[in-house]
Amino acid sequence: MAIQRMDNVLIVVDDLDAVIAFFVELGMELEGKGSLEGGFAERVIALNDVRQDVAMLRTPDGHGRVELAKFHTPKAITPEPKDPPANTLGIRRIMFAVDDIEDVIARLRTHGAELVGEVARFEDIYRLCYVRGPEGIIVGLAEQLG
Repeated sequence: MAIQRMDNVLIVVDDLDAVIAFFVELGMELEGKGSLEGGFAERVIALNDVRQDVAMLRTPDGHGRVELAKFHTPKAITPEPKDPPANTLGIRRIMFAVDDIEDVIARLRTHGAELVGEVARFEDIYRLCYVRGPEGIIVGLAEQLG
């Protein structure tokens, strides 16, 4: 039996509204936002006294989702170092296909985003870059050429 689809990626954040605004500027659509606490959440994530705000965003094609969670209790733990380099173990970024990489970078900069490196060309296939947004979240941008 194979998996059916990738449903979503969870990102734990401190400033939920700022991160929502960043992903909306990128082009995602806010599906919903609300609170979650107690039994169900505690059983699934194996933490006690869970109280969190969550938001679900979806890509324009409806197939990809990013879930954001702000924990009120227990408090979120800050990773070290704050802005880990690309070779740090674990999930490093989420990649999005975009129509106009320069336009997306300019719009995301209004939300405090900065290029991690530079926009680079991969053969005659893509222009690619990594952008660090609020709370150190890294998104990759890929503009298909031709």
